[in-house]
Amino acid sequence: MDKFDSKNRRILVIDDNEAIHEDFRSILSGKEEDTSALNQAKAAIFGGDDDDKDPGIEMETFEIESAFQGQEGLEKVRESIRDNRPYAMAFVDIRMPPGWDGIETIHRIWQEYPELQVVICTAHSDYSWQETVRKLGQTERLLILKKPFDNIEVRQIACALTEKWYLLNDLGRLVEQRTEQIMSTRDVAVFALANLAESRDPETGAHLERIRSYCQILAEELRENSEYSDQITDEFIEDLYRSSPLHDIGKVGIPDLILLKPGSLTESEFKIMEQHTNIGGDALKKAGRLASGGFLDMGCEIARSHHERFDGSGYPDKLAGLDIPLAARIAALADVYDALTSVRVYKSAFRPEVAKLMIEEERGKHFDPAVVDAFLNRYEDFIKVRKLHDNPETSLINAIADGSSD
Repeated sequence: MDKFDSKNRRILVIDDNEAIHEDFRSILSGKEEDTSALNQAKAAIFGGDDDDKDPGIEMETFEIESAFQGQEGLEKVRESIRDNRPYAMAFVDIRMPPGWDGIETIHRIWQEYPELQVVICTAHSDYSWQETVRKLGQTERLLILKKPFDNIEVRQIACALTEKWYLLNDLGRLVEQRTEQIMSTRDVAVFALANLAESRDPETGAHLERIRSYCQILAEELRENSEYSDQITDEFIEDLYRSSPLHDIGKVGIPDLILLKPGSLTESEFKIMEQHTNIGGDALKKAGRLASGGFLDMGCEIARSHHERFDGSGYPDKLAGLDIPLAARIAALADVYDALTSVRVYKSAFRPEVAKLMIEEERGKHFDPAVVDAFLNRYEDFIKVRKLHDNPETSLINAIADGSSD
């Protein structure tokens, strides 16, 4: 059971006196006969007849478990964590001879489970608050409850601390969910922006989807079987997947007369077409500064440098070899393979096996040899990606998994 499926009302009582355990069960059971005093208190504070029953209000019911020594309490805490059913709080007696006292018990439990909210129960002045803080540290997780107990006070403490535990622990989950939502929204916006540029060329189809799938396949292979394995982290692959669709974002600045020309470009037209790398790179560089970098920095590298060639004959900066950013070297091969195997206004599609031979021939010239080797090792996965987008009802994961089981 996930600890966030419902409010956690699990309480551990650690006390060497059996009667104390019975007292806590009676106070926190939630039975009607045990809550008359609390109802009277509510009536005194908020007004009304305490005999009036409000059907909209239900008394909290707590799940009480018992331990009679500190060592047993620690074992129960460990077991609750293993079972993914942690306690929200504990009532701990200060004196429990012959074993650990309450302070030692709390210290040991907090070493393994610091989230536990704790109430020290005592009828004595064994420790001053200063001594308690000195032994356990300054903390907001600790309260002191004097014996004999006041029933209403015990129930109020239980309600408050279990709610506090839930809010503190649930906050992390809520932040994580919200972060995922923000990232998902951001990814959709980025992809829509990239698609806006590609939409000016109706023959590109699912080009962006294929590009990022190809890039992910290449990066995963390079991480496993290349000298770049130390550079390719999970974050690198995630950023590459998000940013690679932005490779041609700069085409929004190229006139349709050139972008959609069905024939070959003249030299002057090609010079204008080349500017899409500068336009896209500069735009993403500015966006990256506003958004504190991240995947947009990689997007800038890809947009600017995916037309560089490994031998230094590409554009716009004539970079060569390892001076070309790794992400751009990966995107370059993915982009060319997809262009070769797709219909364009100026050409028909090449068969995949022909495109494969053409890329092999460019090993060390247009493409990084390591990236070409990764492509050859995962060529069948490239074929599956193409089939996936030819038949959108097929799952990419299932397509690749089916191939691996052949």
